[in-house]
Amino acid sequence: MIDPVVKKAIGLDEKLTDKEVLKLIRAMKKFACKPCWELKYCPYGLLVEDFPLLPSTLGQTLEHNKYLRECLRTKKIASGEPLDAEREKYFNETLSKFDPADFPKDIHPEIEELACNVFGHICPVFFVAEPFTETEKERRRGRYIPFEIKMRVVRRDNYTCQACGKHLKDNEVEFDHMIPLSKGGSTEEHNIRLTCYNCNREKTDKIEI
Repeated sequence: MIDPVVKKAIGLDEKLTDKEVLKLIRAMKKFACKPCWELKYCPYGLLVEDFPLLPSTLGQTLEHNKYLRECLRTKKIASGEPLDAEREKYFNETLSKFDPADFPKDIHPEIEELACNVFGHICPVFFVAEPFTETEKERRRGRYIPFEIKMRVVRRDNYTCQACGKHLKDNEVEFDHMIPLSKGGSTEEHNIRLTCYNCNREKTDKIEI
């Protein structure tokens, strides 16, 4: 069963049956974005952020909330660093606003495939479907950095923050996109480097080559 929360997130009427939703999804999936997959950039640029994001599942959110509670209890984050006031406030707000009804138990695999594997948002081409952006080439699946790429980057950068030179433990490793996702950067090995938490946050969305 497709949760009404998911239907609403992708801009469909919550009253549509699952069969009707999947029929629409399959029609949308006939399109793929040519610049994104063949030319390696997004023609929609920052406009991508105006398109919907799929919600986290209830299970994922409960697991994340469990982590937030543990951070608040120990006053530390996963890397062992002290929990600063800004993050403590954000964690408390996130937990206080949590409503199980806002999260689906699962997301149909065919709907998950609509999400851009770079930005995470539902690809605009599914809504706009302009001929100049379409290609028959199959879209890459999954929006996360593949494990194999992570391992190659860790070995290449020798567990060292590429910004400040700090040697990193396993739980301190962060993966930074040198050309940010928000500016069209790809999730490919040549665009990823290791950083520590502080350097990754200080960089924000600046481009560093």
